[in-house]
Amino acid sequence: MPKSKDNQGVSRITVSLPAALLEDLDRLVAQRGYSSRSQAVTEVVNAQIVESRRDLGNDVMVGTITLHYDRSVRGLQGKLADLQFQHIDEVISSFHVQLSANQVLEVILVQGRGRRLQDIANQMLSRRGVLGGRLELHAAVMPPIQLPVTKSRTRDVT
Repeated sequence: MPKSKDNQGVSRITVSLPAALLEDLDRLVAQRGYSSRSQAVTEVVNAQIVESRRDLGNDVMVGTITLHYDRSVRGLQGKLADLQFQHIDEVISSFHVQLSANQVLEVILVQGRGRRLQDIANQMLSRRGVLGGRLELHAAVMPPIQLPVTKSRTRDVT
């Protein structure tokens, strides 16, 4: 399949689709407000690649764990907080929003190997009182928040 590159580093390819699939693609473009078919196809292909990387489990990725839970379930908030602490190397940040008297939406920013992040999400999502949620991963890595302190960077002051 021939391809050419324009000056922005984007490769052009030709794709053949059955008529019904093309109609579905055009509906998707309209529904989601994409600027072009190319933008829609790029997102779909990227999602499949991210999913593949998560399945392999070796790539470091960034993402979110979204939880919708019932805060009236005894001990649930503490268990979720404990899980975040147990996985402090992967959990970057979190915030929650009170949706109603007993319902909370919590979003946890995570980074690490895809398989590990899926395991952490599964531990949270399987807790009694969690009404729903999901792990969303992206093939990107956050820059370090701060440099780790090592022995070679510290001085012994006496």
